[in-house]
Amino acid sequence: MWNARRARDVLVYSSAYLAIIAAAQVVLATSVLPLGTTLAPAVVGLVTFAVYVTDRVADAETDAAAVPDQAAFASKHGDILYVAACLAYGLAVSLALLGGPMALAITLLPGAFWVVYAADWLPGGELGIRRLKDVFLLNSTVVALAWAVTLVFLPLAFAARTVTPGVAVVFCYFFLRVFSNTELPNIRDMAADREIGVRTIPTVVGVHRTRQVLYALDLLTAALVASAVVAGYLPVASLALLVGVVYSTVVVSRVGRGADVDRLTTAAECEFLVTLVVLLVIV
Repeated sequence: MWNARRARDVLVYSSAYLAIIAAAQVVLATSVLPLGTTLAPAVVGLVTFAVYVTDRVADAETDAAAVPDQAAFASKHGDILYVAACLAYGLAVSLALLGGPMALAITLLPGAFWVVYAADWLPGGELGIRRLKDVFLLNSTVVALAWAVTLVFLPLAFAARTVTPGVAVVFCYFFLRVFSNTELPNIRDMAADREIGVRTIPTVVGVHRTRQVLYALDLLTAALVASAVVAGYLPVASLALLVGVVYSTVVVSRVGRGADVDRLTTAAECEFLVTLVVLLVIV
């Protein structure tokens, strides 16, 4: 019988909630720039669902130690999730065709990045590194770059607008935020990552210094946004982005201090929902 817990499991373990957050990120980008209403939020939401659900099914075995419930869900419903991912990406591509060749190319980008990121294609050698996913710093950089490009340039392509200094600032903003949110769950995965030889910031420098790195990213983001508003590259309403940064700093302050990392990770991902609500209220 369908109940609230099962609905929560589907929403969280299938990565559907990440699709909702990704759509909100695009709305945030289009509101700050501003670019007007487009199909970009729907396209990015569908692509996000497809990419993350595929990654979770593919890595179910290696994720079992760090996130057993998620891995069990992905293993049990793997076939259905793969079909859902294919349908979602197919629908995303169909919608992207309405935005022209550039919108289509950007829509295909996250899937291409995921293949390069997760596939075993590197020479390996003595270090045993076979995937970009296993390369220190490059792993999070690739994820942040792929999503920053998609979140900012897809709505730009749909709106047929050119790149401006404001667009560059918003791109850097999303790159920093996604990079930070990629490293936070790595704290939870430290034991599993060490076991399979994956090097992340937490496995290399420890939890305490990882918290300091995340603080630094928050500070850099705040300085970037404030400077862009002062310089006139972004509207004054963009200062709402700083509310999200403050929210992130509060979440980060709980890292390594007894708080559940899974809940911190989810809370950090919800930063964009908080920011969007504040921005829409201001606007």
